[in-house]
Amino acid sequence: MNPKLNLLQPYPFQRLRDLFKGTSPNPALSPINLSIGEPKHATPALIKDALVNNLAGLAVYPTTIGVPALREAISSWIARRYNIAAPNPENAILPVNGSREALFAFAQVIVDSKKSNPIVISPNPFYQIYEGAAFLAGAEPYFLNTLPHKDPKHNHAMDFANVPEEILKRTQLVYVCSPGNPSGKVMSLEQWKTLFELSDKYDFVIAADECYSEIYFDENKPPLGALQAASLLGRSHANLVVFASLSKRSNVPGMRSGFVAGDDKIIEKFTLYRTYHGCAMSPTVQAASIAAWNDEVHVIENRRLYAQKFNAVTPILAAKLEVEMPDAAFYLWAKAKESDSELALKLYRECNITVLPGSYLAREAHGVNPGQNFIRMALVASLDECVEAAKRIQHILN
Repeated sequence: MNPKLNLLQPYPFQRLRDLFKGTSPNPALSPINLSIGEPKHATPALIKDALVNNLAGLAVYPTTIGVPALREAISSWIARRYNIAAPNPENAILPVNGSREALFAFAQVIVDSKKSNPIVISPNPFYQIYEGAAFLAGAEPYFLNTLPHKDPKHNHAMDFANVPEEILKRTQLVYVCSPGNPSGKVMSLEQWKTLFELSDKYDFVIAADECYSEIYFDENKPPLGALQAASLLGRSHANLVVFASLSKRSNVPGMRSGFVAGDDKIIEKFTLYRTYHGCAMSPTVQAASIAAWNDEVHVIENRRLYAQKFNAVTPILAAKLEVEMPDAAFYLWAKAKESDSELALKLYRECNITVLPGSYLAREAHGVNPGQNFIRMALVASLDECVEAAKRIQHILN
């Protein structure tokens, strides 16, 4: 067995199951699950129709690079969404089977374990794939705590100014997530500028996880993207690769469809790796993905539904928890006065509501677990269920 597997910790949802073991939820109340970020809105008909109309693709071996029409659809979407020059669909874009597997595999390509003690920097709290990818690539994770702060510039932000130079010299890969999971914070242009300058100085690669980029609450203020930030700063895409997904944007988590885009030299090596890795996207899924990337109507409606829930739920919870509207994404990151795991257990036992303890999404680093006393709630259930959950939580905290 690969000894690096022993470095992996139980996934947050396994820890949650262990927490609830032996506890029965209140049978008088219907269950409401806010723990997992699995979209529940209906999959658009145009995507389902494209799947059905292209079932012949099941009889064809897919190519790693995907069909030109899909790469062109993605390139055009990037240009429209971020108001930048379209990336070259021939060498700067690669379809992937969802951003999760690509984020994990990417570290295998970037990390040179023969160099002394390579570092992968990750936000903390974080998407657990970043840590696992670092360990199995032979690197050491370095966690950058994202903590609440009165100054908006530093609120739940990755503060690279506090990273020691000896760590930056060993850094080969930096994972960033904007909009963030779980805080929903969006990186500013100033923060991107700082990160780009550090990448230039220390020659590390930036993996920008943007799977929540299309869930926001003001149609006139879409979140800033990494490629867009580079363009605004007059930079190339050197050492920058973004990861995007249709799962949240188009409510198709089971379709496993996304893309990576950016530095064409890195994309070339990643493509080579994936050719051997054997993870090409089904032609049937590619056809449905083309339909999804070419349509914005269903995405606007998706945002409307989330905005409706956040506007209804946040004021109810704010009466008893430290919580505010996120910049984007579909999570509420709420601070309580009691232990996050004890609160999660109480809500499950007494309210039949499942939330995720914030400490399960983080590691103790620099003397603190930045997820401690927070709970993460994914507003993926229906409006009525989300409002009902908020009222139950408010009642139990009274």
